Amino acid sequence: MTARQAAYQVVLRVFEDDAYADRVLRSAAKDLDSRDHALAQRLAFGTVQRARTLDHAIDKLGKRPVRKLDPPVRAALRLGAYQLGYTDVPLHAAVNETVELVRSARLERAVPFTNAVMRRLSEGIAPLLAALPEDNPHAAALRHSYPDWVAELWWEELGPEGALALMRAQNEPPERVVRLNRRKPGQLQGRPDPDLPDALHVDRIDEDALRAGLIWPQSRGSQLAGVVVGSQPGERTLDLCAAPGGKATQLAGDVVAVELHAGRARELEENCRLLGADNVTVVNADATKLPAELTGFDRVLVDAPCSGLGVLAARPDLRWRSRPLPELQAELLRVAAERVQPGGTIVYSVCTLNPEENEAIVDASGLAIEPLVEEWPQFRHPRRPEFLLTQPHLHGTAGFFIARLRT
Repeated sequence: MTARQAAYQVVLRVFEDDAYADRVLRSAAKDLDSRDHALAQRLAFGTVQRARTLDHAIDKLGKRPVRKLDPPVRAALRLGAYQLGYTDVPLHAAVNETVELVRSARLERAVPFTNAVMRRLSEGIAPLLAALPEDNPHAAALRHSYPDWVAELWWEELGPEGALALMRAQNEPPERVVRLNRRKPGQLQGRPDPDLPDALHVDRIDEDALRAGLIWPQSRGSQLAGVVVGSQPGERTLDLCAAPGGKATQLAGDVVAVELHAGRARELEENCRLLGADNVTVVNADATKLPAELTGFDRVLVDAPCSGLGVLAARPDLRWRSRPLPELQAELLRVAAERVQPGGTIVYSVCTLNPEENEAIVDASGLAIEPLVEEWPQFRHPRRPEFLLTQPHLHGTAGFFIARLRT
């Protein structure tokens, strides 16, 4: 398995089998060395992110609608077009490797067509991409490869300049940041973050340190949500949507970490063991139907499922499957209010940039808002300073909305 073959498997399975890009890559690239693994990830994730724009180029220059192509040909051309349009891969390598991918799929009859399309793309994709406009939401969505509804939402919320900056930022690789695990101190290379006590900026993820449980890959936006919870030794904290455990293992005191899906609950338990977080008890349950005895907590963290519009850089396929979940978010916040003791603290966080899932959920809850701006002025929400909002194009991290509330 070469890097391009692994990337091809990711692209094929994401769009034909509705698979998750990171999971397919983990399997397809498991035997690659670090350099080839990085190349496979860059090609696969970039192609998935840019699929809408790439399909437009293939339609225009290939003279046959992408939707009518055989799936292996479609995946190979998307991958080849990405290399021609967005990387410095040599032209001949992109063309030849794309043709070989189609040949290896035993579609010899499609080889001449693939070769012809790649030749036309090699000559025409650069000027085609450069000429795409971005002066309205629909045009920007095509140029930067987003669904129309996302572009329209950000255009209205942030204005044209902010929306375009956010679109560009989430087509770039995400920050490379880990959280230091204070339970297992060790010597690690990196640059400490000025805002978050355990965040370390690194040039690469130290796989040995990760296997030893010394670090946990976690964006600064995500770490900020865990820090805002403010749990203390001697307190009881409920984490309603805990897997894979990044925030749950940040918390002090006794922590009950709830996860709906059995497989993810097992993964959460394994991660807690790896990080030495023996203060965390994992409960495999539906957070909206918890056992009666799980009540009277000092603090509750609601890191709710959401559209994920703040983490599109790290999850390339999410933009094509994303949808808002306001009903579920409102229900989880209601559960939190029932399970926290009177006067207790609730932190509501979501990794999205969508007011419908952010401030609207908090406003509808009727819970008292505890302003955060004095503690974290650098992350203040631009319109609602009582909340925090990390923004990829401004803060260089994942987009997180964070509110601290009281019953």
